Amino acid sequence: MEKYYSIIIILLCTALINAQDLNTNKINQNTLMNMGTISVTIGGNFIITGTFPASITERVDQFVTRMFNEAKLRAKGNILDAGTLQNIEKNFNKYSLRNITLKRADGEVIKLDLIKFRITGDFSNNPYLKNDDVLIFSPTDLDRDFFTVSGAVNNPNKFNFVDGDKLPNALELAEGINKAYENVDSVEIDRLSYNGETLNKFKVGITSDISLQRGDRIIVLADETQRKDYKVLVLGEVKRPGEIPITKNNTPIKEVIKAAGGFTEEASLKRAKLIRGTNIRYILEKEFGLNLEDRSDFFRDWPNPVLFQFERDKMLRMSNLTEEDTAFFFVDDAIRQTLNEATLDFDSVLDNDSRVGNLKLRDGDVIIIPQKINTVYVFGQVKSPGNIRYVKGRDYKYYIDRAGGLGELANEGKISVIKAETREWISVDEKNVSIENGDFIYVPKNPVRSFNYYVGIVGRYLSIVGSVATVILLLYQFKK
Repeated sequence: MEKYYSIIIILLCTALINAQDLNTNKINQNTLMNMGTISVTIGGNFIITGTFPASITERVDQFVTRMFNEAKLRAKGNILDAGTLQNIEKNFNKYSLRNITLKRADGEVIKLDLIKFRITGDFSNNPYLKNDDVLIFSPTDLDRDFFTVSGAVNNPNKFNFVDGDKLPNALELAEGINKAYENVDSVEIDRLSYNGETLNKFKVGITSDISLQRGDRIIVLADETQRKDYKVLVLGEVKRPGEIPITKNNTPIKEVIKAAGGFTEEASLKRAKLIRGTNIRYILEKEFGLNLEDRSDFFRDWPNPVLFQFERDKMLRMSNLTEEDTAFFFVDDAIRQTLNEATLDFDSVLDNDSRVGNLKLRDGDVIIIPQKINTVYVFGQVKSPGNIRYVKGRDYKYYIDRAGGLGELANEGKISVIKAETREWISVDEKNVSIENGDFIYVPKNPVRSFNYYVGIVGRYLSIVGSVATVILLLYQFKK
């Protein structure tokens, strides 16, 4: 009994000493690791080869991932050039995790598929490491040594081919059949001849155990599901603004407005808009000041500038525009591409027999119902630019006067009314111009010219006069 007490006392003392050492950082993590360290060798086609320390508690996947990350960090630390680093990032992922050979010191040889382990959690493909284990990575060539899986699967992808692969292996690597598809019962395999000139297509059942060949392209057949997240966005003066679910190109606009609770009393139907296309983010953020960062999925098709320019080039290719006309065309075409807007009479949108109300909406459409504006905006060369309360029947002078009157540099002869609905510019000198609710009044500025400007103008005219005079003198001399 005393012997057992002595052993217990020794163990308690050891534990106390170790705890004290850990609290005072006298034993670091490396020291603890070395207490259970083994040696593992990496060979073959991997980003780093050689013999390295490993823990007796590490499995193959943990060790491989750790070595991969350490090699990656070491490379990043030694490279400053961004282009070279980007190239290394791509090359890091070119080793095969599917056909790893594990050789034990006792002569045992095990084939491992870490991709399969990561998908299925089958630990037979991810055993614990032992001392003097050797991991050999096979060469990889995804351009020639591959098969692909596409269609109704969860992870359509390209995979390294391993001798012995069968259809069930391929479907397993593609993470199984996507349950969003119905009646999935067959697979098409496209098999190209060695010379690449003949394509053999054949169908097999989804449960077939057929062996695969290098280069096989597997398509899991299913009609594309149309059960998708079709929706439109309704903003502004409706009772329940937000995203409204719709059917595929078959929901009328009146049903959407009803689903949004109908218009509020403040709705300005005259200025309401239906905007189509993929450029609506710009309009909503810039024109209406809305923050749409949390709606990134709704605007996933936002076009890049290259596509924008490509569309413009197609429009111009067969044109006969002059150089001056082209500048105006660029402005109009930019508005066309950015604001794909439908002109609709929203006053009758809820009528049962309304043509507008029965207009079928598309996924991604946006309906904007602005608030009624009871002001006229005066800006430019006035003393107090801003919104002036609208008074029916008043002319432009009334609103300019309420904005503090004309500024010192105002060009009174070129004042324009910009109509709220059409953005048409109308000179105040035109007959029958009237100010309506929501209109803009713009007072331009008389440009201030320096003395050098006028000297330059006179110089150009004198140069032209001189050239003409020279031509006349030459013609006179020829007549003699």
